[in-house]
Amino acid sequence: MTDIEITGGPAAAVHDEPVRFPAGFVWGAASASYQIEGAISEDGRGPSIWDTFAHTPGAIFGGDTGDVACDHYHRYREDVGLLADLGATHYRFSLAWPRLQPGGRGPLNTAGLGFYDRLIDELLERNVQPWVTLYHWDLPQELEDAGGWPARDTAHRFAEYAELVYVRLGDRIADWTTLNEPWCSAYLGYAGGVHAPGRRDPADAVRAAHHLMLGHGLAVQAMRAHDASKRVGVTVNLYPVDPVGDSEADQDAARRIDALMNRQFLDPVLRGAYPDDLLRDLATVSNFAHIQDGDEAVIAQPLDFLGVNYYTRHVVRASGGPRQAHDSVSPWVASNDVEFVSRGVPATDMGWEIDPQGLHDVLTRVHREYRPIPLYVTENGAAFTDEIGPDGVIADQRRVDYLDSHFRVAARAILDGVDLRGYFVWSLTDNFEWAWGYSRRFGLVHIDYGTQQRTPKQSAHWFAQVTRRNCL
Repeated sequence: MTDIEITGGPAAAVHDEPVRFPAGFVWGAASASYQIEGAISEDGRGPSIWDTFAHTPGAIFGGDTGDVACDHYHRYREDVGLLADLGATHYRFSLAWPRLQPGGRGPLNTAGLGFYDRLIDELLERNVQPWVTLYHWDLPQELEDAGGWPARDTAHRFAEYAELVYVRLGDRIADWTTLNEPWCSAYLGYAGGVHAPGRRDPADAVRAAHHLMLGHGLAVQAMRAHDASKRVGVTVNLYPVDPVGDSEADQDAARRIDALMNRQFLDPVLRGAYPDDLLRDLATVSNFAHIQDGDEAVIAQPLDFLGVNYYTRHVVRASGGPRQAHDSVSPWVASNDVEFVSRGVPATDMGWEIDPQGLHDVLTRVHREYRPIPLYVTENGAAFTDEIGPDGVIADQRRVDYLDSHFRVAARAILDGVDLRGYFVWSLTDNFEWAWGYSRRFGLVHIDYGTQQRTPKQSAHWFAQVTRRNCL
């Protein structure tokens, strides 16, 4: 991928300088099943942990649920039309495990398969390639009742589900992602309690993280045993982690958060072993009896690509207070004494500081420190308050500026040798934003949740120009 062109030489970082991406660069938008589909009890779909969690009083901002969401289950043709209008080459979406296998085991649900058959066919008809994620957080509730991700059996159930779906849908899908952001599934769901299933047990979170990665490896093995011609990868959310100062305590705080957030997943996938310092850090909450001989080799299955989700940078310092080994309410297991520092720079509505350089940092780090592997930005985007103007236009210039700056940094990473092959904007439409309900809008397309009216924002029209020209 050497045919990228940035005119203007060193001035390429200037906002209005043209940037051309390599031929064949993937441009797409992304979504996730529970966030958009709705139809939670139609055609045999079983309950997921997010159905249960969203209906727990106080769990979701405003008491929102994904019961209807964007009604994508019934409006998928309209949404595929929006993708085509964007000039997207690919659509990254997730399959709802409880729609396909309601109890998390046994044969696939024919009616649930029918929905994805229709969606995939519609995408291909509109010349948009499907890019599937097998697991984007909606674990069947029956499996959670049996122990959830802290139970080793869940990894085996996931591999069986992955193989069944791969056999059934693989004739039309070339790109497969096993997991999306396992850190969030494990630590927000089982330690911090702010995501489904809402548990607060740090030891469970450590077990869940391992079993998620084991499930990934087992799934890759099962899928490849059936057909090795498809491209298979995994998506992790990466953050640069910097100490606020030069003190030994601050540097160690950054090391610990980096180990928990980034290296816990990159190292076993790309190096075949968990980092030693992570295991020392987590020894206060786990004896690692759940890691069996051969597990790390299973996790380290050769992959065709790595998906990188990027949103912000973490700047941290040591608080100076005592480290509590068994903090039951923090996702930062064994590091709850670390403070996250605001730098006072512009931020999105999520409170995430806007730092395009951080994307360059994580991409070049993976390129520099790990074995060669093609990379895709599988999520990047921004939540802002969007309003429809009197003329019907949604002028979300801040989102345009955000995406423009990040796209330019991605282009610079390619010039710096990173094998970056594509970029998916989060998200296609506004949607159910997990614990924030419908209060945060990431979409290129505005959703009126009362009427389900779709309205492309200014950023959608801008993005369509980028995709069609393959150029900023």
